[in-house]
Amino acid sequence: MTARDLKELSQADALRLLAGTPLGRIVFTRHALPAVRPVNHIVVDGHIVIRSNPGTVISAEVAPAGAVVAFEADELDVAERLGWSVIVTGVARLVEDPEEAALYRERLTPWVAGEMDQVIRIRPEMVTGFELVPAAS
Repeated sequence: MTARDLKELSQADALRLLAGTPLGRIVFTRHALPAVRPVNHIVVDGHIVIRSNPGTVISAEVAPAGAVVAFEADELDVAERLGWSVIVTGVARLVEDPEEAALYRERLTPWVAGEMDQVIRIRPEMVTGFELVPAAS
């Protein structure tokens, strides 16, 4: 197998890639331990937007507290050993403005059944990403 280089992505490139994939993972703390949930998302003005059921830990405990979370998404080709990964660290908060929340609900259709009425925005504080590319000769 051909060697690969790890190329660091700019923040703009990382957010562009993140916006181009529909599924990511939100990482948060629950009972002092890390927890991870897969979620579909959109990127709007550099913020990650997700929807959640009001009864979930993300909607009930994480977002109302303005908790620090991580959000990760990637597209990796295991056979070719090519692809990218982006990690955003920031604060998650419920979108309180009814008009803004309605706009996001129109743009973001949940993948799971149920009442996904809560809209949560993650404001990035740190954006990191890398790309696996063919190694230079």
